[in-house]
Amino acid sequence: MRFFRARGRKDARPGAGTPVDEAKSLYEAGRYAEAEATARAAAGSLPADDEYAAAALNIVALATGAQGRHAEALAVYDEALAVFRRLFGAEHWLTLKLRSDRAQQMVSLGQYAACEAECAAVAEAASRGAGPDMAVLAAAARNGLVFALNAQGRHEEAEALAREALAAHREPDRMSLVLRLGLARGLNGQARHKEALAEAEIAEELYRALPDAQRRPDTGAVELALAHALLGLGHASDARRRAGAAHDACLASFGPDHRRTVEARTLLARIDGTGS
Repeated sequence: MRFFRARGRKDARPGAGTPVDEAKSLYEAGRYAEAEATARAAAGSLPADDEYAAAALNIVALATGAQGRHAEALAVYDEALAVFRRLFGAEHWLTLKLRSDRAQQMVSLGQYAACEAECAAVAEAASRGAGPDMAVLAAAARNGLVFALNAQGRHEEAEALAREALAAHREPDRMSLVLRLGLARGLNGQARHKEALAEAEIAEELYRALPDAQRRPDTGAVELALAHALLGLGHASDARRRAGAAHDACLASFGPDHRRTVEARTLLARIDGTGS
């Protein structure tokens, strides 16, 4: 997750961290409740259109969503988006990135068609821009679109888009990881579990190579992809082990209401024969 730095302020001393810097560090360490509290305090102590307040609101939204309070996170994103548009303009990559992050909360709330439309719009806007920030943003928006398509059962479309995005983004980074997971989800949705398992195993290698701070937002995601593929291949015991690991990790990191924790819990119930 990349955060923006506010431009220079008179009260910013060399080497002195701001509350926003502290909130950013807490978020990256996976201390989401503390990050939220620190960022809320920072945002509340500054004028609404201050860049540090905008950065703080961004962290509040991210940290709230990471704790599974997706509806509340979406409301914070709505508040932040109005500020970002005034400060940076509608077409600035920071505003577009906020829209892409906001769309992820729509997925968590089951607003799949709205997420699809928003991610498509952000991807199209980013494709008109130039530079590495816009290129990464376009890939992120396509990843959100892949997730929304999969959630609507449009797995063939999701597969095609994920492959296209991976062909355009060849760096072995977090973006490649999440796109690979989206591809595995699409393949699992088509009952092509052997191919999905292969993609999930590649994703696992990518995940292990990332620094801890970049891995934390995707805690449990690789295990879930592997579990779905293994279950489809008839390896129920291995699938349960992976799903259990995903659930425990997500519960510890995000809490019981996060969409990934819920997905892992649902999959465990299915494996155990107690789900629908």
